[in-house]
Amino acid sequence: MQLASEAVNPAPGDDGVKAAAALAPRLKKQSRALGWLVDLWRPAVFVVILFAAWWAVTENGWVAPYILPSPGDTWNTMVENAAFLGAHTWVTTVETIIGFAIAVVIGELVAVMMIYSKTVEKTAYPLILFAQVIPKIAVAPLFVVWLGFGMEPKIVVAVLMAFFPIVVSGMAGLKSVDPEILELTSTMGASSIKTFLKVRLPASLPQLFSGLKVAATLAVTGAVVGEFVGANEGLGYVILQANGNIDTAMLFAALIIMSLMGVLLFALIQVAEWFLIPWHSSRRVTGSAATAG
Repeated sequence: MQLASEAVNPAPGDDGVKAAAALAPRLKKQSRALGWLVDLWRPAVFVVILFAAWWAVTENGWVAPYILPSPGDTWNTMVENAAFLGAHTWVTTVETIIGFAIAVVIGELVAVMMIYSKTVEKTAYPLILFAQVIPKIAVAPLFVVWLGFGMEPKIVVAVLMAFFPIVVSGMAGLKSVDPEILELTSTMGASSIKTFLKVRLPASLPQLFSGLKVAATLAVTGAVVGEFVGANEGLGYVILQANGNIDTAMLFAALIIMSLMGVLLFALIQVAEWFLIPWHSSRRVTGSAATAG
């Protein structure tokens, strides 16, 4: 009878336990978001210090303006030429995104082929390494000759710059699967495709995302390098024109926009990583560290 009465009338503390259990996931998400914001204060302080030092150097006349423009002159140049810089930034952004997307698709396909075929790995990997060692600025003029002065040669250079880290990180991630798990899936009759989709690919995502973040910044550099060689639009073109005219304010403005583009792509991939692999230990460590902080 006592047990029956407890089932009908639960203890007063049960509601509190249920409420706490329901609130735990929300608090965990909030702690992670707070940890992400807390982690931003260090780079924010560093950027403030850097700009303060830049302002102090230029304000006191320690460096000639044509060598190092002041932050104010750079900002005014960006504001006064917002439409001009925006149009060229859009061109470089399109080249970067297309080149990065192509590099992701081809790089991951090559990584998968090399994982499943030792012959392909022994044949292709030395060639990929050899191609990576060649300076892209040295071969970029060839792409201009072959493909013209449009977006195509810039996209190719962006692909070449982003391709190598994607292949290397993809291979490392696909090889990181515990062999015992692969034996278990084989014993349970799972097909190669199902094993890849359910085991190999999820296990490779943490290392693959590390390569993607590196590749994204390199894709921006690749697009700009391609514009250095032959272009009449894009941030690389703006940098070359500003350098030729000794317009360091415009040069710095283009460099800052280029840097912000790479940081934005990096951040977007970081956000995608949070959503796609919330189960990874790095996410749990981030959450616990944020709570501790």
